[in-house]
Amino acid sequence: MTLYGLIDTSITYATNQRTHGAGSPGSGAVAMTSGALNASRWGLRGREDLGGGMAAIFGLENGFSGTTGALSQKGVDMFGRQAWVGVSSKTAGELTFGRQYDLILDFVTPLGASGPGWGGNLAVHPYDNDDSNRNLRINQAVKYTSPTYRGLRFGAMYGFSNTAGQFANNAAWSAGVSYANGPLKLGAGYLKISRDRNAPNPNGALSTVDGSATITGGNQQIWAAAGRYAFGPHSVGAAWSHSTTDGVTGVLQGSGIAPLKGESLVFDNFSVDGRFAVTRALSLSAAYTYTMGRFDTRTGQTRPKWNQVVAQADYALSKRTDAYLEGVYQSVSGGNGNPAFNATVWTLTPSANSNQVVVALGLRHKF
Repeated sequence: MTLYGLIDTSITYATNQRTHGAGSPGSGAVAMTSGALNASRWGLRGREDLGGGMAAIFGLENGFSGTTGALSQKGVDMFGRQAWVGVSSKTAGELTFGRQYDLILDFVTPLGASGPGWGGNLAVHPYDNDDSNRNLRINQAVKYTSPTYRGLRFGAMYGFSNTAGQFANNAAWSAGVSYANGPLKLGAGYLKISRDRNAPNPNGALSTVDGSATITGGNQQIWAAAGRYAFGPHSVGAAWSHSTTDGVTGVLQGSGIAPLKGESLVFDNFSVDGRFAVTRALSLSAAYTYTMGRFDTRTGQTRPKWNQVVAQADYALSKRTDAYLEGVYQSVSGGNGNPAFNATVWTLTPSANSNQVVVALGLRHKF
């Protein structure tokens, strides 16, 4: 059995943060924050050899605040990030059951800058609309992941609704594929969450109380693809994603859901990034994301657009500890004054207007 974890704490400055609710004036703020790059966590993983190339495996992972010690996933007592058990075969792959990440997070997201990429949480796309962060967690899920064959892997997942008479209400489907050949890595994935906005099912695959649901409403679908190419210690990447939500009721801003009621909400995200190793310890990275949105209501349409730039300097103090300085600039146009479309750099209090600048100086330790 292996005990592992990560603690990420920073001093963060953000401009234009709302001082109260939507419509309130903005003010700059300096705060100590947890998880500017990666959410603080600890976990357990185990493996038992069953013979014949088979093994029993499990994973349990808890998220917490590195500044207060509080649990990160609201409404979940202990292992809010992951809780699963399964079997593994060298020739047949892995089959796991429980609270797990979908195949976009397994095969696509690690190739970009946001979430598990070098840019972390601050680099996440608006509202995490495309699963570009490790935010969406699927309950009651069964997942299969193939072994690697000549660089190719694939997988599929189904999350149960767990409610009689509502088989497809808050159920989830996901599939993904990846390919690696020397310095080249490619990935593609799909996720569908089937929901009835008029009869929410709180016992289903995606919880609306623990922060997993970043957009609430009816059916939600996400398509994503990414690629990365390494030049020795340096690398460049590009990613595209498309997400749709029918019967949208709200979007996650800061620590809560901001009301946004309409017929549909659509996003297209285009990202490019690069990471340059100045020395063995120091790296410099930058990313640009352009997001096109479309919000449809019975009375009209809004087409907001986001421009987001991320820059980072990271210095490795050891193999497990690094210090970082990261800056983010986000600008939104075409929001028609709707506060739900104000600038919102991920994990932080939303801006009072269409622009926000964030700078974080932090320390991250892995164990």
